Amino acid sequence: MLDIKLIRNQPEQVKAALERRGEYDLTALLALDAQQREIEKTRSDLQASSNEVGKSVGQKIREGADPKGDEVKALRDEGNRLKQEIGELEPKERELNAEIESILLTIPNLPSDSTPDGKSEDDNVEVRRWGDELIDTEADAKRLPHYEIGEKLGIMNFERSVKVAQSRFVTLMGAGAALERALISFMLARHTGVGYTEVLPPILVNSDSMQGSGQLPKFAEDGFKCDRDDLWLTPTAEVPLTNLHRDEVLGADQLPINYCAYTPCFRREAGSYGRDTRGLIRLHQFNKVEMYKFVHPDSSFDELEKLTADAEDILHQLKLPYRVLELCTGDLGFGAAKTYDLEVWLPSAGTYREISSCSNCVDFQGRRANIRFKAAGKKGTQYVHTLNGSGLAVGRTMAAILENYQQPDGTINIPDVLQPYMGSETIG
Repeated sequence: MLDIKLIRNQPEQVKAALERRGEYDLTALLALDAQQREIEKTRSDLQASSNEVGKSVGQKIREGADPKGDEVKALRDEGNRLKQEIGELEPKERELNAEIESILLTIPNLPSDSTPDGKSEDDNVEVRRWGDELIDTEADAKRLPHYEIGEKLGIMNFERSVKVAQSRFVTLMGAGAALERALISFMLARHTGVGYTEVLPPILVNSDSMQGSGQLPKFAEDGFKCDRDDLWLTPTAEVPLTNLHRDEVLGADQLPINYCAYTPCFRREAGSYGRDTRGLIRLHQFNKVEMYKFVHPDSSFDELEKLTADAEDILHQLKLPYRVLELCTGDLGFGAAKTYDLEVWLPSAGTYREISSCSNCVDFQGRRANIRFKAAGKKGTQYVHTLNGSGLAVGRTMAAILENYQQPDGTINIPDVLQPYMGSETIG
């Protein structure tokens, strides 16, 4: 959430920054803010007058005035009139504050100065590639898509998943289930090995948690909600991890806090109908290992580079070709100020597909979830900066392995780093 004081004091600068994303009209918000501040000043002035009247009543009585006399009665009548006016203003002020907050919750984060301008994903900027030498386009042309080889090997079943649930779910069988588990274990072991603290959070989260992380109100239609309990199936571990410290004041010496977590994730994929209807790329339920950081504002952009490198290292160790894109303003996520997307090579598509998104949200989530920190010996608090990134999306990683490690005889070689977790060298 943006700071209303920033919008109030620098409206043109905020408007210009938002226009890099698209069209955002701040007129109604600024008008409500001006109205709220006017009422707040009037109420404050009336409260000061009421306090003075109260003091005057006490002073007159101490000076010998009759507590039931006309002079004291007139002062008390004036005090009651002032209290009535204050009582009439307070609900109006609360209503305006609620309206202002509801608008603020729908305004996206401001892009960082270093985020490239652009209107859509076509304007994203490629930063680097890795593993070009691993791509064999001649061999790729003969490889089956991951969902075809997966069904052929009997390690994934989509048809029976429709019977159990509906479309866009998968049941992993035998070596498929083992490979998914191996990937999760490998990713968590890698991240905890470099200092992340592993977390196993609830996968049902309340509406406050969804709002604090930026999922509500904007992405309500993409979530699965349990209305009876005001709980949502988490769309990403970013949601519970953000809210572990909601409404807390951390010590500056606690930062940075680095968490990693495996969770199932649930999304309706609203607006994606007709896209990636087959396979593991766009499911309603999928597994993901998430990395999350609470950091000092001075270091957040350096931490973004570290976070991205941590995601890349998984692909290095799996020897999967990939590229890194810097997202333009038109493709930037709602809560992000700057984002790098990692895209892995999928031979069946002959292109790169997203497998991780690493973002610096600066103080956007910290402000929404009221997460602050305080330096020892200093007055006041600051909002933490938060970062998140997939490390990695497990199903998409499996898809990349099934295609890039597919052999001419239809078997799948298991990447070296996964063999200890699998207990075998091949599938099929």
